[in-house]
Amino acid sequence: MYRELICIFAIVSIYQNILLARKNSQKLLAVLIDPEKIKIGTVQNFIKLVNQSIATHIFVGGSTDQNNDLKAVVIEIKKHTTLPVILFPGDFSQVTPQADGILFLSLISGRNPEYLIEQQVQAALAIKESKLEVIPTGYILIDGGKETAVARVSKTAPISQLDFELILKTALAGEFSGKKVIYLEAGSGATVPVESNIIALVKSNLTIPLIVGGGIKNISQINDAYDGGADMVVIGTAFEKNPSFFNELKK
Repeated sequence: MYRELICIFAIVSIYQNILLARKNSQKLLAVLIDPEKIKIGTVQNFIKLVNQSIATHIFVGGSTDQNNDLKAVVIEIKKHTTLPVILFPGDFSQVTPQADGILFLSLISGRNPEYLIEQQVQAALAIKESKLEVIPTGYILIDGGKETAVARVSKTAPISQLDFELILKTALAGEFSGKKVIYLEAGSGATVPVESNIIALVKSNLTIPLIVGGGIKNISQINDAYDGGADMVVIGTAFEKNPSFFNELKK
């Protein structure tokens, strides 16, 4: 099945593929690589593990990129995989044409205009010139049990996992305002992931794909997210701390 998915990537756009997988009830898995947390010399071996796993996408980005490593990391990743490489930017500087696409994130759970629209304005021309496939994404930060880099950098508070109504209304507002994807994020290093019942509530009310990430550290939690209705699950910190986790995700 995963070999077939890889073939599809070459024929249709990234977003069309996500829609097709959603229609066919095929669950997607993205590996998030933070340029600040990986050394260029280790990329080849890391991507070899990714290629041997059930991963279908690679996200690249982080809350910060102080050393401007993103471009070099993306170039190195592209040498060793045919999987789509999608930018997951923390700010307007994290744009490089070497990737295949970009999640054009708007932090709709926060009320800081810097991350609702200002960063997007600053990035617009670079993205236009890059020819990257742009996927407008409503980014919703959910309380994962600890302060995350996203909350700290964006100066926004996450939504409590107890506030079902606000999470749902925020997701719907994202869809109604034209986002093509909603991303529920507990944040990198979260102690708890987004609860399955929250995922199910949001999923049942959306007509666009749902991505879920943050705090997911094992197969059980991946399956909980899928069971809730996530179309794509994102794993990052789990691989950074325990590369052997790939052994549990082999094709």
